[in-house]
Amino acid sequence: MIIIENCAVATVDPAGTEYSDGHLVLDEGRIVAVGPGHAPRYHRSVRRIDGTGCLATPGLVNTHHHLYQWATRGMAQQAELFGWLKALYPVWAGLDAEVVAATTAAGLGWLALHGCTTSTDHHYVYPAGAGDLMAAQVEAAREVGLRFHPCRGSMDLGVSSGGLPPDGIVEETEAALAATEEAIDRYHDPADDAMLRVAVAPCSPFSVTPKLMAEAAALARRRGVRLHTHLAETADEEEYCQQTHGCAPVEYAERLGWLGPDVWLAHGVHLDDAGLDALARTGTSVAHCPSSNARLGAGVARIREMLDRGMAVGLGVDGPASQEAGQLGAELRQALYAARLGGGAAALTAREALALGTIGGARCLGRGGQLGSLEVDKLADVVLWRLDGLGHVGIDDPVAALVFGPPAAVDLLLVGGEPVVDNGELRTADERELTRRVRRAHRTLVRKARR
Repeated sequence: MIIIENCAVATVDPAGTEYSDGHLVLDEGRIVAVGPGHAPRYHRSVRRIDGTGCLATPGLVNTHHHLYQWATRGMAQQAELFGWLKALYPVWAGLDAEVVAATTAAGLGWLALHGCTTSTDHHYVYPAGAGDLMAAQVEAAREVGLRFHPCRGSMDLGVSSGGLPPDGIVEETEAALAATEEAIDRYHDPADDAMLRVAVAPCSPFSVTPKLMAEAAALARRRGVRLHTHLAETADEEEYCQQTHGCAPVEYAERLGWLGPDVWLAHGVHLDDAGLDALARTGTSVAHCPSSNARLGAGVARIREMLDRGMAVGLGVDGPASQEAGQLGAELRQALYAARLGGGAAALTAREALALGTIGGARCLGRGGQLGSLEVDKLADVVLWRLDGLGHVGIDDPVAALVFGPPAAVDLLLVGGEPVVDNGELRTADERELTRRVRRAHRTLVRKARR
């Protein structure tokens, strides 16, 4: 049993309950009590944590990422999406299991240090002879100890067939489908407290054939897993869909069975009213990635209008090659700022930004009943943010301090009640070793790309 007390608490429950001085009680991997003041006395062995100067929130949920990109940060610095991809595809062609293991462990460790307890990953580059990349990811995630939702991505539309990626890094359609089903067989856990769930995730309209998109959707629904893909990220994608398929990206997705309550889409930047209405009508969710959208000059998603339509919207760090900071906690502020740039100072509140990063993300992943808020019987995924230092002093509202202020240090991060970060340090992996492995992975990819 763990008791956290003497801290502010933002539960992010449906009523928006908060305590300026509250407590949490965690036992057997779940929340058993949350409330004001001190916790009740328990006649058993208890670890008591003094949260003075801290804010307790649900663990953040990262709804879109490409962990392998940790080894290719800082490249194509002035490119928009299509040019950026063309510059990086040849580098990613050098991926192998060692590189993927190193980048997955480093990326998840970094996410943990910045408040994330659950992360997706959308891996879609499977070069021939690269080894078992999914197994490498799963083992690395188990090492770090975050809840992990790997999305088995795929591409089967190479440049010779009208797609964007080089032919050398795309898969055959049937092989991609078979590998996706194998990933579900090996790794998907439907249990309520699952640490590992698999999603089906063809990459994008400009790298995947309609056949793969449609059959992947059918596969996911036959196996009862969720679907994920990029959609409406850039104006170039809109133009591609109009020229190739004679319709907008959302209409194309709907034709292929890619809208519904089991689907969450990455980005959704270039959506008109009809597109927003279609997503809302079908219960489709969106992973909002404001920093990556800004880095690539993609635009600002219409998050206020999505929320007003009742859509589930979560936050995504996105790949480190287009969001080099890789901090989901800082993305709360980026989401708020992006919304206000487009819609004025009232477009998004600090508490709405926190909800995007917690319960909104949990809903995107189909886990709103277990994650995303501090409520009795939910899983004990908790972050204790330290807000008593120079960077936050004088901001009396702790949620405002977290969202508006500088990135807050994570004092404690628990996943199922188990400490992944404790006293500000990553406990499940050695940061220096993670750094060494990623440095080697980066050098490996650069060397291969120069051949």
